[in-house]
Amino acid sequence: MLLKHIPDNSLHAMLGVIALLVVASLIQFVLRLRRPEKDYTELHQRITSWWWMIGLLFIFLVSGRNPAIVFFGFISFLALKEFVSIVPTRQADRNVVFWAYLSIPVQYYWVATAWYGMFIIFIPVYMFLFIPMRMVLKGETEGFIKSAGVLHWSVMLTVFSVSHVAYLLVLPVKNSFAGGVGLVLYLLFMTQFNDISQYTWGKLFGKHKIIPKVSPKKTWEGFVGGLVTITVVAGFVAPLLTPLTRLEGFVAGVIISASGFIGDVVISSVKRDLHIKDSGTLIPGHGGILDRLDSLMYTAPLFFHYIYYLHY
Repeated sequence: MLLKHIPDNSLHAMLGVIALLVVASLIQFVLRLRRPEKDYTELHQRITSWWWMIGLLFIFLVSGRNPAIVFFGFISFLALKEFVSIVPTRQADRNVVFWAYLSIPVQYYWVATAWYGMFIIFIPVYMFLFIPMRMVLKGETEGFIKSAGVLHWSVMLTVFSVSHVAYLLVLPVKNSFAGGVGLVLYLLFMTQFNDISQYTWGKLFGKHKIIPKVSPKKTWEGFVGGLVTITVVAGFVAPLLTPLTRLEGFVAGVIISASGFIGDVVISSVKRDLHIKDSGTLIPGHGGILDRLDSLMYTAPLFFHYIYYLHY
């Protein structure tokens, strides 16, 4: 009964993702049988985590629009909590962090009511002005500029950027075979596939490093290989899951691949600055939730505004 409101193309895409996970699990099983002396713990953890992440996402997507919006709001909460736990903040700003958390239900309320005007300015304008105002009332000036920047930037990345994924669900339906769920699946799949493609191409052919001080494993071969792969795949998949034409889908692929790379290295820079390998331990085999959202925090708003400009 829950699947009745999921458009055909979106349902087929979800089944396709599940099929890929089944194949990955079978490959892991065969590897363990053929080479039992090797340690496949990390691979097992990664695949198991993907089952949980994909499973939870699909459960909330098929449960309806509002449960899915609440789900993405919870993702923002976990991401913001992780961010403020790894980035040093002043003792005086502990109460200010509460207001940062309070921005989550407010921002996602604008999403649920499809109030685009408030959705697009609430955090960049009102929270930008409110956070330092609330800090001033504490009367502590030491480290004020740094703390204000950190708090607002954390809300922008973890709440504002991620909320663009949820807003895709409330856009008017322009592709009846995919609906808002199709837009979400398209963005999430292309973003994650881009990470995998750039990693794979880099492993196979990577020689020329891009920014070794930030991310030593990132190479031009991996970046270009991932860019071409995602551009082609995004172009052919776009008409099935989005209102984009094939040509517009190619452009979307370029946007997602390039911005996904930037999001990855930006969060890598944060971790380098803090001298940590992972942002947390929430997701076994993957690290923290920021380690999984790093690319999405850049691809989500850029893809959203691209498609919004063209079709809404």
